[in-house]
Amino acid sequence: MTVLHLHLHRTAPTPLTGDTLTGEPRTAQPSAGERPACASARPAGGAVAGSHPRGRVAAIAPGLLLALTVAAVATVVGQHVPLVGSAVPGAVIGAGIALAIRPGARLAPGLKWASTFVLQCSVVLLGAQLSIGEAARVGVSSLPVMLVTLAICLGAAWLYGRLLNIPHDLRTLVGVGTGICGGSAIAAVAPVIEAASADVAYAISTIFLFNIAAVLAFPLLGHALGMSQQSFGLFAGTAVNDTSSVVATAATYGAAASSHAVVVKLVRTLMIIPICLGLAALTARKRTAATATASPADPAATTPAPAARAARMSPKRIVKLVPWFLIGFVIAAAVNSSGVIPVGAHVPIQHVSVFLVAVALSAIGLSTDVAALRQAGHRPLLLGALLWITVAGASLGLQALTGTI
Repeated sequence: MTVLHLHLHRTAPTPLTGDTLTGEPRTAQPSAGERPACASARPAGGAVAGSHPRGRVAAIAPGLLLALTVAAVATVVGQHVPLVGSAVPGAVIGAGIALAIRPGARLAPGLKWASTFVLQCSVVLLGAQLSIGEAARVGVSSLPVMLVTLAICLGAAWLYGRLLNIPHDLRTLVGVGTGICGGSAIAAVAPVIEAASADVAYAISTIFLFNIAAVLAFPLLGHALGMSQQSFGLFAGTAVNDTSSVVATAATYGAAASSHAVVVKLVRTLMIIPICLGLAALTARKRTAATATASPADPAATTPAPAARAARMSPKRIVKLVPWFLIGFVIAAAVNSSGVIPVGAHVPIQHVSVFLVAVALSAIGLSTDVAALRQAGHRPLLLGALLWITVAGASLGLQALTGTI
């Protein structure tokens, strides 16, 4: 989910919000002083301009070619400086270009496609290097650290948010984004709690900044602590927010760390289902209490709003919370376990997967929108920083207590 989530630039001139991994459509950010009643995580549309295949290719090609070019340069850098890999240089070079010459609307469809679908394919290819038994073992063994860090993150978000006087919805969005799967979690939770689109934009901007920080800092921290590939994979899978950032952070550390981290992260992503169900129940209880205190003479007081009805968690909507690439990852691991994929193909598949991650991270860097962070203000950023440090410390501390670090 659910790739790095600053309030990314997708179209001009109005910035949009959404998630780089799931490819959720982005909600237009309101103008200054405007606070819409709610924001939907799954608005209609979202297709690349041009319904005809040729039109889609023509729309995607410019941005994708730019991302491929940056990724190729980043790959060369990674070959000369193996410590940083190719994903980090891709993100840094892309961000540098975006800051110097902001990519226009013509590049937006290709950059979005590269940062979503291309990244999702890289995750599926990682599954082709694992056995289904190994994936299940890693997922089960990571549950104690994953569940405790999630509980600590959500509790810390409530505490820090109250101390910083941050509105309830905003601290909830930043909390689930940090604790579960970045922008994917924010997009899933926003309609459940009927969050304002401004809060969604601010939360995604905050999450993205610390995804970038994790990609740059965590591999260096892992080497400084002498962490094994498996322990760093568990650390990245539980302490980094977005799946794209998890893949980039772990791939920089090593192939084994990357495979381990992706399994941990995909299991962690599933936690969005119980979280959404719990938040839906709390929201319904608040709505019921508000209705009970409203005037019976007011028809609007007893009729659920369209947004409220849309936010209810139906079985169909619960199924939609499971990302397709998670299913693809499991299928690829099952195919590999059956022996269909020869052992000699694992290394080429790994190289392709790493390059696709570099393409996605280059596109994300090229989509950087610093203005969104300035608009978010310092308090959401401070909340994000505190949660980032808390979750990273909790993950390392739990591994130290369990002897896995």
